[in-house]
Amino acid sequence: MTLPIGTTAPDFEAQTTEGKIKFHDWIGNSWALLFSHPKDFTPVCTTELGALAKLKPEFDKRGIKLIGLSVDPADRHAKWAEDILETQGAAPNYPLIADTDFNVSKLYEMLPASTSGDPLTRTPADNQTVRNVFIIGPDKKIKLVLVYPMTTGRNFQEILRVIDSLQLTAKHRVATPADWKQGEDVIIAGSVTNDEAKTIYPQGWKEPKPYIRIVPQPK
Repeated sequence: MTLPIGTTAPDFEAQTTEGKIKFHDWIGNSWALLFSHPKDFTPVCTTELGALAKLKPEFDKRGIKLIGLSVDPADRHAKWAEDILETQGAAPNYPLIADTDFNVSKLYEMLPASTSGDPLTRTPADNQTVRNVFIIGPDKKIKLVLVYPMTTGRNFQEILRVIDSLQLTAKHRVATPADWKQGEDVIIAGSVTNDEAKTIYPQGWKEPKPYIRIVPQPK
């Protein structure tokens, strides 16, 4: 099982394509998206790394730092980046962790604690559980975990939508309904009493049921 939402994201030191980092220090006061890959030079991940590179301005606008992970060494990451640029039209413009000792994969419960050996001898199938997305807040708490199979590419538009919701609901006492997008109506959180809601939303709200209180998205 992966780490639960609300727990502190494990801190670690690791070598990346942009030098050595200490994870919590690297996050600083930002949000972070950590996404993992079972192996370099794998087809679905190649498309994902290129797609994320193209979308990086959207993550930058939201104050999200991007970092990838594979158990292969940094020199292989650099060679893979050449293929990603050639085939996807954009190379990674964010660091990739070289998790050659499996430390981060184990800390984030993507590989068993007993995993050891030469990462280059492992196949993608050996690492198929290393295929997660973690969104981490400035408080270093895990806000979202998504786990994907190797055969399904990640939908980064959905991840951006979730980030918009996470950042909105971290600031305001609201929740977002199914298929919500930026600018659409939201739901007053269940922790807000009606008396409190009258102060926060003096204009009132729509109430199809007493437990569903709908208001415009707060600014």
